[in-house]
Amino acid sequence: MAETNKIKIPLTSITLEGIFKIPPKAKGAVIFVHGSGSSQLSPRNTYVAEILQKAGFATLLFDLLTEKEDQLYENRFNITLLTERLIEVTKWLKKQPKTNNLTTGYFGASTGAAAALEAAARLGTDIKAIVSRGGRPDLVKIKKLKTIQTPTLLIVGGKDDVVLRLNEQTLQLLDAEKKLEIVPDATHLFEEPGTLEKVAELASNWFKKYLL
Repeated sequence: MAETNKIKIPLTSITLEGIFKIPPKAKGAVIFVHGSGSSQLSPRNTYVAEILQKAGFATLLFDLLTEKEDQLYENRFNITLLTERLIEVTKWLKKQPKTNNLTTGYFGASTGAAAALEAAARLGTDIKAIVSRGGRPDLVKIKKLKTIQTPTLLIVGGKDDVVLRLNEQTLQLLDAEKKLEIVPDATHLFEEPGTLEKVAELASNWFKKYLL
């Protein structure tokens, strides 16, 4: 059973809260980057995290914004701010005794996927794998997308038409190892029966390939 810790992550100017789970003999660590209006308690990300824990990965779900910051709608789409927070949290994770020797990957959803991609562009080979669920890669500058070296899996619902087009365009821009997986009959939140399970399976396989 994974060791569960409710944690406080001290950053330069604020402290963020998160849920850190470490299974025995963890093979890698996945940091979850949630989308706008969501939080560390996202039921969809929590489900995917549980599947990854069973596969042997440590998982960190955390709030990108404080409660007060989240009340300002513009902050939810401030990719620069979210990226800075993610980079600080990533460096914090690499300093923790139980995870400092683990490879690190990102699982980003919606706007969180944009922050994950931008952080990976800046951190380079320190980030070994990215999975994007219904991501908004269009919020990342093209020149930054082209510098990403991290193997990236884009997962999009077959009925999420606008986001699917955006991810198809991003796939052409990425020079790293990349793949687009379309989940049939799924809309943006993957609420249809069996679709979130498919996301978890695809994510687990990607991390097994690149984080081990």
